Amino acid sequence: QVQLVEAGGGSVQAGGSLRLSCAASGGTFSSYGMGWFRQAPGKEREFVATINKSGGIPHYTNSVKGRFTISRDNAKNTVYLQMNSLKPEDTAVYFCAAASSGWPGMYPTEYPYWGQGTQVTVSS
Repeated sequence: QVQLVEAGGGSVQAGGSLRLSCAASGGTFSSYGMGWFRQAPGKEREFVATINKSGGIPHYTNSVKGRFTISRDNAKNTVYLQMNSLKPEDTAVYFCAAASSGWPGMYPTEYPYWGQGTQVTVSS
């Protein structure tokens, strides 16, 4: 069973950047597809980005395309989310998640393993 720990959240002004990281342990990281989700207060958890087990074919929700980049380093058991041109509507708790399928999609139910989340706050 894999354990996930996110880091890199914080407060930033609109237009700024943050890089989130998610370190995995306890499993074979290179066999898991990985995703990032976020949840704003009073809203449902929503898909942000996913990447397959080998690091190819990332997918993004439309609202972050061109601004966010998901990547992974299987040698370091870590997945990243580079967030540029941040907007106030990006404010949320960001979660990384691991899927036993190496090619997961956008639905939270595909991901049995979750980190504890890291807060991202973007001020205008």
